[in-house]
Amino acid sequence: MFDSVTVIGATGRSGSAICARLRERGVRLLEHDGELIVLCVPDRAISEVAPRIEPGHWICHVSGATPLAALAPHELRFSVHPLQTLVKWRGPEQLDGAFGAVTAESDDARERGFWLARTLGLQPFDLPDEGRALYHAGAMFASGYLVTLHRAAVSLFELAGAPPEGLVPLMRRTIENGFELTGPISRGDWTTMDAHLAAIGEHRPELETLYRALGEATAA
Repeated sequence: MFDSVTVIGATGRSGSAICARLRERGVRLLEHDGELIVLCVPDRAISEVAPRIEPGHWICHVSGATPLAALAPHELRFSVHPLQTLVKWRGPEQLDGAFGAVTAESDDARERGFWLARTLGLQPFDLPDEGRALYHAGAMFASGYLVTLHRAAVSLFELAGAPPEGLVPLMRRTIENGFELTGPISRGDWTTMDAHLAAIGEHRPELETLYRALGEATAA
């Protein structure tokens, strides 16, 4: 559908993976004037960069939270957000099998968004513009806050003299088990939970509020 693409922000986490995948798929990458302009810049920069690009090309951004209005004054526009955590030290394979949120204002734009998502190796789905904040918050719970939980767990393991690397198989198996809840909350073992809170309060009091909030949410 697009024979040439210009990626702005090609050296970033998303930009480097997207460029590598487009090259694999035989799409020409041009420094300027590609048939499609893909903005892989920080969210706050999208509305600053878009007006500097001459209208007439198709343009898209890859942000999960940013509305299409940030691409003004362009009318030939859509967005494709790879629902995946991306790092610069991995290649385009990290896009394989992930979902891709496509936001578009017309059938033509939707078709082009789905084409880009599939070309990148993503499973596309429609995301309404007004749903972006909720969608991105959900992604933050699943990915960003997972990092926070792991860091908290590692700090407690280190204090206890347990190997932090043992947490990763546990976390992976929880996913493989379809997130079925096990442990003291699933058993209604509040005595054990109280013991946890006492130990955390003594050794890592900064984690007590987080532990209480997660416990209450899980029990509910």
